[in-house]
Amino acid sequence: MTADRRTDRRARHRAGGRAQGAGRAAGPVSHRRRPAFRGRRPLLATLLSAFFLVGVCAATGIAWDPSDAGSVQGAAAPGDLPVATATGGSPGVPGEAAPSPAPPPAPTKGAAAKGNPENAVDSGAERPTGALPFDMPAPAALRSGGAGKKLVFAHYFTPYPLSLDNAAADRDYYTRNYLNPDGESGKHGRYGGLLRDRPLPVTPKSGDWEYANLQQEVRTARAAGIDGFTLDLLSLSGKNWDRSNLLMAAARSVDPAFKIMLMPDMTSLKTDDPAVLAEAIATLADASAAHRLPDGRLVVSPFKAEEKSVAWWTEVIALLKSEHDIRTAFVPLFLDFGAHSDEFARISHGFSEWGSRSYVGQESSTRDVRRAHDMGKIWMQPVSVQDARPNQGIYDEAGNTATLRSTWTHAIEDGADWVQLTTWNDYSEGSQFAPSLHNGHAYLDLTSYYLTKFKTGSWPKIVRDTLYLSARTQFADADPTGDQSLVMSLRKGSAPPRDKVEVLSFLTGAGTVRTTVGTAQGGYEAPAGIHAQLLPLTAGTSSAQVVRDGKGGVKVDLPYRVDHKVEVQDLQYYAATSGREQ
Repeated sequence: MTADRRTDRRARHRAGGRAQGAGRAAGPVSHRRRPAFRGRRPLLATLLSAFFLVGVCAATGIAWDPSDAGSVQGAAAPGDLPVATATGGSPGVPGEAAPSPAPPPAPTKGAAAKGNPENAVDSGAERPTGALPFDMPAPAALRSGGAGKKLVFAHYFTPYPLSLDNAAADRDYYTRNYLNPDGESGKHGRYGGLLRDRPLPVTPKSGDWEYANLQQEVRTARAAGIDGFTLDLLSLSGKNWDRSNLLMAAARSVDPAFKIMLMPDMTSLKTDDPAVLAEAIATLADASAAHRLPDGRLVVSPFKAEEKSVAWWTEVIALLKSEHDIRTAFVPLFLDFGAHSDEFARISHGFSEWGSRSYVGQESSTRDVRRAHDMGKIWMQPVSVQDARPNQGIYDEAGNTATLRSTWTHAIEDGADWVQLTTWNDYSEGSQFAPSLHNGHAYLDLTSYYLTKFKTGSWPKIVRDTLYLSARTQFADADPTGDQSLVMSLRKGSAPPRDKVEVLSFLTGAGTVRTTVGTAQGGYEAPAGIHAQLLPLTAGTSSAQVVRDGKGGVKVDLPYRVDHKVEVQDLQYYAATSGREQ
């Protein structure tokens, strides 16, 4: 009876998921995601404590908003916690569950322009020597000449900063409420909890910890070669608005050359008044970190621009000029570029699209870049890792690192002008590039390699052996045994699900790679350069090591165990790199 119930339940949800995901621009699309597996809470707590004690935590940022410091110890969610539930309808649509009404924003220009809030400590760390398979060019080399014209931004999602409450990682808000299926009074129990991963933990700080953590995120992105963030503007008041202002100041204080591109989220901003949006944009544009073209025009790139008409956007642009003396370079991001590019062409400097999250079907980007260029517009190409959304019951088959490598390759070969990493930190969609608990810096380090080629036009020379290992912690058809009733189904158009471990090697010369996957041990000959080897996924943990002349070289371990029985469904790929301890 139990087995029959689970099978029937999965069939119903898969059918529903197919209907939900069939239209790229239809239906509510939300984010956030996972809780720790209930049966693994002690393990997660141990790992979090270890990260916290070892100090690995200091590698990423944090920022949130419990208004009540006492809530750190309690189980109840702070009243003003930014619950970000997207309302759009395509892959990775960002948004906010209960957006505020749209009165003119509070006059926070001073906060946006401020250089260094009182008592803030910038603890951002640079990349350790030897973390990458190549020698990363200095920031100046990536920002000058032709490289400086090929810009790379990462989509910043304000609800998930490095920390939400400045508490120790084993008891902070992420652990208690977002990674816990019973968190936030069980409101996420139907889909097994809000998140499946979280930012890499950071040490609690004194002083203005939110600002310091945002500085840390800017440093992390800059060290990876990223030029700036595209800032998802979810609301015009409240915590997400405040954090947007603070991020503008943090970027300026860390690096005046690190820019923030304003991206009003039209799935979340519910104002119909062009003057309200123009005022909000002008408020943030007051900060020197706001991204402008060399001719001084402010770049505005609304998410799901087609939500409003060309006439409406024309009025916003006109108001920015007449009321705020701001000239605009309009770069709309569409959920359906093909259907709207012609009508928006006359008011646009360039175009972008949110894109797909599987390694198949990426050929459309070639057509999109060509179409934009034929119209005399620039193109901002989406580059992604993966996408898995428990609270929407949908996921894409990323194929380990295949989606990351495919989307970067298209951006490079198709001649994109700019790139947007989608996303930096939307953990509810499992699409994060930012260093995280389950991926460390693996995806961000890989991105630095392709980013360098994109910006300089030359493939970096591999000067040290480096291995990247990726796999899921469960099989694609695993049926959760816990209380989860909504399970994820494959999105239409995705590659079919697969159960593989991938060893991605960057080698200075040919060598043997010895592998362990569960109890299965093996090996293969890997060539110099980049090579991806797929192995069958089996229960247990995985590792790989380079061997030459009988001597062991670099080694990578993926410590997360694969199980046949799981309490919570988790279809994100976990990753590790031999270039770092974490």
